[in-house]
Amino acid sequence: MGIRSHLDSNFDYEVVDEFYDHYTMMVESMEVMIIDLSKPNTYKRSIDELFRVFHNIKSASGFLEIEPMRRLSTFVEEVLEELRQKDKPISEETLNWLLQISDIFADWQEDIKNDNELTRVKYSLLKIPDLDDN
Repeated sequence: MGIRSHLDSNFDYEVVDEFYDHYTMMVESMEVMIIDLSKPNTYKRSIDELFRVFHNIKSASGFLEIEPMRRLSTFVEEVLEELRQKDKPISEETLNWLLQISDIFADWQEDIKNDNELTRVKYSLLKIPDLDDN
């Protein structure tokens, strides 16, 4: 049983469809927001919006009991909160890490769409980049 079948069997299909539609919009906007973190004039707006995206994914995936998604979005949200405190463009290392994170969330979008098991998170993504290296 894939993730979509699991969700449909445990939750109202309208709730699952609404989650998927919102999740898709958030995933599709991630990459642009991440790239904008490297620009001083868009940093503040992008970091706040990206934080909100991961917070929303954390909440929704917690409600739907999608544990890998909830755990990773919580982890990323904590890193983004630290970056919000720095209030300056991110390093290339952090940018690349966030782009890899967004790739996992995009993979999960496809997994839900195609009713596959969720793609496993690479262990290397759980290593936080040096946030002070700017």
